[in-house]
Amino acid sequence: MTFPLDDPSLLPLAPPAAANGESTAAFDLMSVEVVQKALRRSRASVYRYANTDPELVNPPFDAGRLNPEYRRHKDEPLQFHPNEVERFARDILGQHVTVAVQKSEQVSQQELLKQILMELRAIRQLLEAEEL
Repeated sequence: MTFPLDDPSLLPLAPPAAANGESTAAFDLMSVEVVQKALRRSRASVYRYANTDPELVNPPFDAGRLNPEYRRHKDEPLQFHPNEVERFARDILGQHVTVAVQKSEQVSQQELLKQILMELRAIRQLLEAEEL
């Protein structure tokens, strides 16, 4: 049984792995809300599945739980790697979840703004060259 995400646009962009083994950026992690939609479970269920401990910020890996990414402080929100969500759904819940990571709107806007900035700089250089 396949449970595709209802709204894959909610997922951030997962950049392709670099050839030199660079790690992926923090923006490809999934929030609790996105995990909730992917697993089709309640928010409370996601928190029950999560490997958290009130005494430890980063408890050791537990194969029977949904393991969040490393956090620096206990007040940071839980974030999950798409591969961990898929592993948990497959191995523990017995589901086949398709985690489709797509380009977010914010990344598209950022790219457009960079292109506009480059064009404005080129125009400025042309105008400054004409003044000389």
